[in-house]
Amino acid sequence: MANVWSLTGKTLLSPLFFESVWDDMNKKLFTYSVHEVAEYINWSYFFHAWGFPLRFASIADVHGCDSCRALWLAAFPEGERAQASEAMQLYKEAGRMLAFLDGKYGTKAICRLCEAYAVEDDIYLDGVRFPLLRQQTSTAEGSDSYLCLSDFVRPHSLGGKDCVGVFAATVDTQMETLFSDDPYKRLLMQTLAERLAEATAEVMHQYVRRQMWGYAPTENLTIAQLHREEFQGIRPAVGYPSLPDLSVNFLIDELLQMTDIGITLTEHGAMQPHASVSGLMLAHPSARYFAVGKISDEQLTDYARRRGFPVAEMEKFLCHLL
Repeated sequence: MANVWSLTGKTLLSPLFFESVWDDMNKKLFTYSVHEVAEYINWSYFFHAWGFPLRFASIADVHGCDSCRALWLAAFPEGERAQASEAMQLYKEAGRMLAFLDGKYGTKAICRLCEAYAVEDDIYLDGVRFPLLRQQTSTAEGSDSYLCLSDFVRPHSLGGKDCVGVFAATVDTQMETLFSDDPYKRLLMQTLAERLAEATAEVMHQYVRRQMWGYAPTENLTIAQLHREEFQGIRPAVGYPSLPDLSVNFLIDELLQMTDIGITLTEHGAMQPHASVSGLMLAHPSARYFAVGKISDEQLTDYARRRGFPVAEMEKFLCHLL
């Protein structure tokens, strides 16, 4: 696939903007209370984690009075009402848990805007090489096939500068140790903590687009629109289909120093607290999510070379793609 920059010729940022960013705003830490991010929770993923059909997540959009909830319940076929009632009860208990957490614990995020350019399947972020993987199985006709995230970053061969954001978000470490003697509350706490970390990334990214990076200063989206990702650009997270290699967390840590917000990495690149998320922020108007999917031994060998790892070591991180 030709890099989208060569197809569109679009330049997102001017050199003057970069000068203003690099003066004092290229890295920022954020702290939030629970109530500041709770309204950004995507309840679909919460209910999915509990094994409920996603349609039950609509309870989050219903007014909390008994009559509104009764109308919501009655809208389901009779055979589904028992399970819908369980989902409604779970949502009530999640709300009580969030109220308990608010004022006692919070969430944190950190991001950095990096001068960036692309060289084939690598991007360079403030001079740090960040290798990426490319699709090898066509999933669509035309330009949507064989994607790599580097396709959405200005190629070095075109000259000029681009920008890529790097981020991480997490919850207060103590939240994951609560209710150790109550398995149900502990699981409820863990699933809510994961949603709070993701919601924190959502709030942070909104601020970055509007103000810190400022490429969408007039953006005014509802939370539902944010969940549908109607904003310009994408926020691919480490471990997700577009960025499936957990080992790149070591590169993100090199750029961010994630310990500043309490995140540490295991030898396999997993984050602690578990309720954490990290990744990239890309602003190109054509940027979209995709799944890398299966890769060949040839790409594995090339990627290991670019990452600076032995092939056998790289296989451990990418075994699910081989």
